[in-house]
Amino acid sequence: MDVEPIEAATRRCYRAYETNDRQLLEDLLADDFEFTSPHDSQIDRATYFERCWPNSEHIARIEIEKLFVQGNEAFVRYEITKDTGQRWRNAELLRFENGRLAEVQVYYGSLPAA
Repeated sequence: MDVEPIEAATRRCYRAYETNDRQLLEDLLADDFEFTSPHDSQIDRATYFERCWPNSEHIARIEIEKLFVQGNEAFVRYEITKDTGQRWRNAELLRFENGRLAEVQVYYGSLPAA
């Protein structure tokens, strides 16, 4: 994979969820990818796709509200709209290594609202 700017790679990660394009996300993730959220502690790539990826089927839209890049990291605040109309916000810290997403730390924001 060619190394692309962190902001563009970050936007492609969220686009993969919005368009339910697993291959796009797989191409962006490092082999030793780790994911942490209030429900998951440093899960690996395979577990991430097992637990988290199925959520993409129900995402209608992801609006990136804030995106800050410093070095090889991006901090993103976004709002998700599910196909039911339910919406909520999260924030994530993404770390890239050699042009691929190596780590995500999720911080929950607002609770889902109708």
